[in-house]
Amino acid sequence: MPRTLEGQITMEKTPSYFVTKEAPRRIYNMSRDTKLIVVVRNPVTRAISDYTQTLSKNPAIPSFQALAFKNVSTGLIDTSWSAVRIGIYAKHLDNWLQYFPLSKFLFVSGERLVSDPAGEMGRVQDFLGLKRVVTDKHFYFNETKGFPCLKKPEGGSKPRCLGKSKGRPHPKIDMQVVQRLREFYRPFNMKFYQMTGQDFGWD
Repeated sequence: MPRTLEGQITMEKTPSYFVTKEAPRRIYNMSRDTKLIVVVRNPVTRAISDYTQTLSKNPAIPSFQALAFKNVSTGLIDTSWSAVRIGIYAKHLDNWLQYFPLSKFLFVSGERLVSDPAGEMGRVQDFLGLKRVVTDKHFYFNETKGFPCLKKPEGGSKPRCLGKSKGRPHPKIDMQVVQRLREFYRPFNMKFYQMTGQDFGWD
């Protein structure tokens, strides 16, 4: 990490921190004052998105259904598959709360980041104790990607949009598979809502 001077904030992001067992202890030992921002989205959509990303790199992988279930006939979900395991947010948060109080966390809704990017960014700026500099005027919706893009300052280069690897169309997944996953995640989602005091509205 770079040296941080008085009045500066150093930020770093890695998706795997939240789900890595050793990360909370290591970060706590580095700096117990660290503020933690976790972006979460509907775990079913997240799993399908994860699969889509892997599929684009390796088209020969088994079907989503084959990977998601240990046993299709019993509907037993395979929690050893990382695409499924990552979305069990309550379990991962439990691990973090052994080191950091809830007040050190901001949970950002991935869905609201798309529907109201300025609103979610406002919450991030407040949480970090920053003046609200990023507002509505910094975003515009990109119809092609289906996501908001960040406008650069006046006279700057072209807007910053998601890269080629983001916003890919998802493969068609059988509705019964989606429904079974929803049922699987529901109790974990409810626990996560209770733990964070935030209802993300995932069904």
